[in-house]
Amino acid sequence: MTDWNANIVAEFRANEGRVGGPFEGAPMVLVHHVGRKSGRKTVSPMMFMQDEQDPATIYVFASKGGAPTNPDWYYNLTTAGEAEIEVGTAKYPVTVVEVTGPDRDRIYTEQGRRYPGFAEYAVKTEGIRTIPVLALRRA
Repeated sequence: MTDWNANIVAEFRANEGRVGGPFEGAPMVLVHHVGRKSGRKTVSPMMFMQDEQDPATIYVFASKGGAPTNPDWYYNLTTAGEAEIEVGTAKYPVTVVEVTGPDRDRIYTEQGRRYPGFAEYAVKTEGIRTIPVLALRRA
């Protein structure tokens, strides 16, 4: 885990799931996953969007800041099909499913509307990759 991620994780835990700086006011989750190659346990802080119909489901976005490749955590989660998350002060297991097609497009568009940085990431990756959306559902 980078120092930057470690600082976000520490701040999240010290403030019942809230962080400041560029993420102030944004919904944040800590995703615990295991490296598919290394077997190493990692915690990745991410912004999420709550499903409006199903409170047991949240969506995370493999934007990697608009980089041309997916983040490693995306492959770890899709390979495992399960993980553990921290939301606020709660910690629980989740199943992981990639959202595709029109549902993916609708969810990602809404995230970009709420947080314009995500819309910018989509522009940066246009023609290179489609930013994946993962549904994390309480197990």
